[in-house]
Amino acid sequence: MFTFPLMLTFRCSKCGAFNRVAEGREGTPVCGRCKQTLETAGLPQAVNTGELFAALEASPLPVLVDFWAPWCGPCRMAAPVLEQVARAQAGKVAVLKLNTDENPGPSAKFRISGIPAFLLFQGGRETARQEGLLPAHQFSAWLSQRLGH
Repeated sequence: MFTFPLMLTFRCSKCGAFNRVAEGREGTPVCGRCKQTLETAGLPQAVNTGELFAALEASPLPVLVDFWAPWCGPCRMAAPVLEQVARAQAGKVAVLKLNTDENPGPSAKFRISGIPAFLLFQGGRETARQEGLLPAHQFSAWLSQRLGH
């Protein structure tokens, strides 16, 4: 009996296109739109305002957005936690980072009152929010619960 491979989805860090890749695929996948190498480790991707809204509109995946600023100590402490969670959810959740100093518009639109703030979007709509830093295991549990895993 033939079984179809599980398909994962990755956002191209160069052009923002979402690409499906078979789990366990050999070789280096490339973006179907711009033909650049796809990053498939699940690392968080820095975005600006336009890229954020384009991703929220187009993503077939849930999107986790980290609202942060370089001067924020807790934001810097959250970075390795976010990276760990992003790697664990690679291909199942798009993880984006938005610098609130350089991109204040989305912070106002989503009423961010403190950073770090993590907002989860599904189908372009906010479905969950976590303001403040959590330990890695709690953050992972928070995300898994919101995703229904």
